[in-house]
Amino acid sequence: MYYTDRGIEELENRRGGEEVSFAWLAEQLRAFTDINPEFETPVDRLATWLARLDDEDDE
Repeated sequence: MYYTDRGIEELENRRGGEEVSFAWLAEQLRAFTDINPEFETPVDRLATWLARLDDEDDE
């Protein structure tokens, strides 16, 4: 188990039954980055990865 799995598991346990829009998620990522600017690069990479999941060119 990776250390980050703990946070992912907590997210799933606390909010796994909720449905959210990508607009809501984008706003939360912006708010997180505003509070924690040192995580700008990882948040950007995660957002880009999520945005391109269905791109066949990136496989």
